[in-house]
Amino acid sequence: MAGYIGMMIATKTNILTTYGCNIDINEGFLHAFRGGQVLGFALVGLALLVLQLVILCYKNTILPSEPVSFETMQDYTRLLFEFVSGYGLGGSTVALFGRVGGGIYTKAADVGADLAGKVGYKLPEDSPLNPGTIADNVGDNVGDIAGMGADLFGSLAESTCAALVVSCSSWGLLTTNNAVYFPMTVTATGIVASFITTWFIYIPGGTVETKLKVQLIISTLLMTVLLIPVSLSQPEDFIIIFAEIEYHSGAWKSYGCIMLGLWSGLLIGLVTEYYTSHSYGPTRALAISCQYDAATNIIAGLALGYESTVVPILCLAVTVLFAFSWAAMYGVALAAIGMLGCLPIALTIDGYGPISDNAGGIAEMCNLHEDIREQTDILDAAGNTTAAIGKGFAIGSACLVALALFGAYVTRVAADLGQSSATTVNILEPYVFSGLLVGAMLPYAFSSLTMAAVGKAAEEMIAEINRQAKGILEDGAAPDHEKCIDISTQASLKKMVAPGCIVILSPIVGGYLLGYDFVSGMLAGNIVSGIQVAFSHSNTGGAWDNCKKYIEGGHLYYTTESGEERHPKKHSPEHKAAVCGDTVGDPLKDTSGPSINILIKLSAITSLVFGGAIATQGGLLRGSDYKNHTLEVIQT
Repeated sequence: MAGYIGMMIATKTNILTTYGCNIDINEGFLHAFRGGQVLGFALVGLALLVLQLVILCYKNTILPSEPVSFETMQDYTRLLFEFVSGYGLGGSTVALFGRVGGGIYTKAADVGADLAGKVGYKLPEDSPLNPGTIADNVGDNVGDIAGMGADLFGSLAESTCAALVVSCSSWGLLTTNNAVYFPMTVTATGIVASFITTWFIYIPGGTVETKLKVQLIISTLLMTVLLIPVSLSQPEDFIIIFAEIEYHSGAWKSYGCIMLGLWSGLLIGLVTEYYTSHSYGPTRALAISCQYDAATNIIAGLALGYESTVVPILCLAVTVLFAFSWAAMYGVALAAIGMLGCLPIALTIDGYGPISDNAGGIAEMCNLHEDIREQTDILDAAGNTTAAIGKGFAIGSACLVALALFGAYVTRVAADLGQSSATTVNILEPYVFSGLLVGAMLPYAFSSLTMAAVGKAAEEMIAEINRQAKGILEDGAAPDHEKCIDISTQASLKKMVAPGCIVILSPIVGGYLLGYDFVSGMLAGNIVSGIQVAFSHSNTGGAWDNCKKYIEGGHLYYTTESGEERHPKKHSPEHKAAVCGDTVGDPLKDTSGPSINILIKLSAITSLVFGGAIATQGGLLRGSDYKNHTLEVIQT
């Protein structure tokens, strides 16, 4: 529903954005920003509303009406939240279609249209003579509106479900029925903070990129302030309280966990911007490397992506370390919710990107004045940078969400096997270590399938554009856009089946055949490996994209070794090298990288939902002795 609303609004708003740029750039910017607002606020509002309704319905049918002991109520509440976890599983299953299928759709069209149209026939971007133009623009909405929205909707639902399940564990936490509402109150506070933040967009002055970054900073500051009274003013049964510490100390530690996630998310976004925006050194160095060849551009881009993982991973490591020391795995779940605290604003900025991109396509296809296209290109350039920031948010939150779900899975297995508490996962045990290796391999297998799907579909797209080119350019025939749209559609539907099976079946099959401890290792390996790959792919592709736009905008000046001053623009050798890098980066940043979010989250939520069956019925290949094996699991 959120994806449908977002795409309907986006396709209406991109026309308004093009028209607004006919007046001035600020008018076009406001239209694009308001269109993104609909996606952000509708999605988070729906997520919170439906989750509340689901909890109320299950609460009235599962929890006993008569007074019972605390331990019995804890068991009933844990059962309630395990059922509610199906809500997160549903959200991630649709996100699998939106992210993976949408990513294949949009990049098959984008790569095919770029290589055949821009490079092969030197057509302008989004030229109406290019048969792949419409498919490319449709793909922006499918992958970047519906796909991004479904991905972050799943993160929000799953992080909340993880917090609820973990809160009912026996890690020295005291919980009552009202404690369920605290994670949801954080999200509600984020809606209020985001709503206030949107009014700052009307302050005059500053570039488009600056206005968008200010939105992230102001919303983070507002959340920091608004959550203090929210955390401290509730009755004692409203907050998860530690038996060993006093109430206010527990409230402050819960608040601290949320702040760790909130500010880590902002820092990850800013670091992502540094590595992917052509306003800074790394991407400009990529542009300079294009003077030699496309190969040097690709080598430098891969190195940039690897380097860009360092600071985000350190941020996540510090967040997990302190959040876990303060509130065990519940603290990690709160940190994940905190990182998604300003989700309405983050999604607003993400939705802004494809809207302004499509506005430029409309200007080109309608043969409007070049000045209008220049205005939309300025909006689009800012959207590229903020889209990279959004991907950083999504990847960071996916790590924390998956880790929290891992803790919830461990908690559920321990409870279903009658363990009083979780203790340890010993990675030196053969089944755990084997699962660790398999889990670390899955992001690479997943990336291979998605990138191969884009490459194969792009080949079909290029062949179709080449087939039509002679008739269009020489005989004046009309482009057959429908054929190219059909190629992308068929590819996205068929090629997402294998990656989807990997995501959903790996924990179920592994658990039933090799046991719950194999799944524990697999989830850990999946998270650790997947986050590195996701950051690297997304940032490499984003840097290559902005490197191309930097050269297209005529901003590159350099002096060759022979002393010649160069100022390359479109269709220069430097530009062709940049287009080559951008084309390689397209499936990295918009298909494989973001889709790994779904891999780690959906594997974890599937393990949680099927955790009881895996614990009691799994290990079919390990014999009868396995049933008596002592469970040694932990929330790490």
